[in-house]
Parts: sequence; structure tokens; C-alpha cells
Amino acid sequence: MQDRTTKTATLRRLGACLAACLAFGGAGAAQAQSAADMDTRLDTLFGEHTSYRGFFDRLKQAVAAADKPAVAAMVDYPFRTRIDGKAVTIRDAGHFIADYDQLITPKVRAAVSRQAYPELFANWQGISIGSGEIWFGGVGKRNDVKITAINH
Repeated sequence: MQDRTTKTATLRRLGACLAACLAFGGAGAAQAQSAADMDTRLDTLFGEHTSYRGFFDRLKQAVAAADKPAVAAMVDYPFRTRIDGKAVTIRDAGHFIADYDQLITPKVRAAVSRQAYPELFANWQGISIGSGEIWFGGVGKRNDVKITAINH
């Protein structure tokens, strides 16, 4: 009987410790990095951050306003995607605008709306919004910042 009581008490203590670790560890992990931290990360990856930060701010505004021409102007063409399960090449801004609602879906709009600059994901391939709903980065010889992928 003693062994069972000891085991139960030990399991309760372990459970309490685990709960405390998750509570304190989870709180720290949930804290976002600062905008300055993201600036530094982009400076390290791409040599500067100003154009990326400005692009992100303009993209958020354009998507929130459903400004189709503004969003279309931010895309690197030709742009390959899937619409209704079929591979499609979006050739230009006019084509993008015509298919806007199938590209910038409620899921994509929500991801852009919720995304905060300090919490962007960035690596050598570019910058991701949400869970990869939109990727953008520098393209071409002039390294113009453009949308390179939309995963709707």
C-alpha cells in the first residue's frame, strides 16, 4: 500500500512540475520578437530591411482594402499557382485581377490580417506570411520585393 501511495504522490508532483514548466515555458515562447529584431534578421538575410518592411505594410493595406490592382502590382510574373485543382500560370496583372478572389481567398486574407511584422518567418528563400499563405522576397537584378507564392 505504501508503494502505491508513494507512486501516486510522485505522479502528482511530476504532473504539477510539468504543468508549471508548460505554463512558464509556454509564456516565454509565445512572446513575439520585436520589430527591431525582425529588422536585424532581414538585414542579416538580405542586406537591408526597409524595402521588405514597407512592402509588408503596403501589402497588408492593399489586402485589407481589397485593392486588387495594388495587390496585382506586387506580384512577380509569370506566377504559377493552382486554381480549382489545376496548374495555372498567371501571366500578368490583368489575369491576376480576373482571378483575384480565387487567389486571395478568405484564408489568405485572414493570414495577412493577423500577421504582425515582428512575427514574420524569414529565411534565405524569402519571407512568409501566416503558415506560408504568401511568400515574398527580392527578385530580379534590382532585387525588387514581390510576391513569389500564394498558397490558398
